[in-house]
Amino acid sequence: MKKLLCSIMALAFFASMTTFAAEKKQKKLKIGIAKIVQHPALDQIEKGIQDRLNELGIQAEYNLQNANGDVSTAAQIASLYKSQKVDVAVGIATPVAVALANTIKNKPVVFSCITDPVGAGLVNDVNHGYRNITGLSDAVPTVEDIRMFKELTGIQTLGYIYTSDEANSISSLEQVKEGCEKAGLKLVTQSITKSDEVKQASESIVNRVDGIYLTTDNTVFSALPALIAVFNKAKKPIYSADVTGAMSGGIAIASGFNYYKAGLATGDIIKEIVVDGKKPAQIPVKFMTKPSDKDLLFDLDALKECGITIPQSYINQANMIFENGHLTNK
Repeated sequence: MKKLLCSIMALAFFASMTTFAAEKKQKKLKIGIAKIVQHPALDQIEKGIQDRLNELGIQAEYNLQNANGDVSTAAQIASLYKSQKVDVAVGIATPVAVALANTIKNKPVVFSCITDPVGAGLVNDVNHGYRNITGLSDAVPTVEDIRMFKELTGIQTLGYIYTSDEANSISSLEQVKEGCEKAGLKLVTQSITKSDEVKQASESIVNRVDGIYLTTDNTVFSALPALIAVFNKAKKPIYSADVTGAMSGGIAIASGFNYYKAGLATGDIIKEIVVDGKKPAQIPVKFMTKPSDKDLLFDLDALKECGITIPQSYINQANMIFENGHLTNK
């Protein structure tokens, strides 16, 4: 009888422990993902993060937020995530990432697609994270982009519109200056502070330049159709370091990161924290360095309107061609 009672008690204990373990395993993480504005590239990052975590079997409850280009809204989102005690806070673009880092001190903060995380004050150097912060950089080869833009189009004067109060844009401006200096191009710049200034800025410089170069400036890209309309009307080429924005047509040349893959890579960083148990400070800033991480797009319709013919050798390198109003993936 005692033996039977002990067996029953042992089974009951085992069952309770199994139930506890199952409940623990099934507990969903609270993950906040905030972006500075809504546009295709940032949307793809957001989707990539969720797809990767789902693929890895990480169950999560997401709080998705959009700051609509407003820094004060970004700060409010950071306070919301702090009060809700999210397990991980993800900031897509510099203003949101900085707001999260300034507000949340006791939970991991992961930034995604920050051009200059050191300049933004998120980390001290890219070899490791800082305190509770780490993430992914989307630094682009601006100097090389500008060289290719001149080679393929023959431009002599380059236009550049940037957001004057965004750290990424200021860092990018210095790279654009360097690219123009090395390529022997004259640079004409126009600063903005919000998206509804993009059209006016485009109209202000379009007649003073031969073409315009776009870095990954989120404020500019949130009003991209207005810029495209102005430069298409003037039949002057646009080169974009964000391929996502070029997929609907109007941008002559685009080369840059695949932002969905950037989202996947950001998801991998989150996995290192929540599954592998690494501290953010132990994780170096990640970069997209593989050739397969990048896309190259030529819009033959836009190029034709500008009177530009791209050598076939370059066309062969592209993995996307926009022609006759349609996008083709090679």
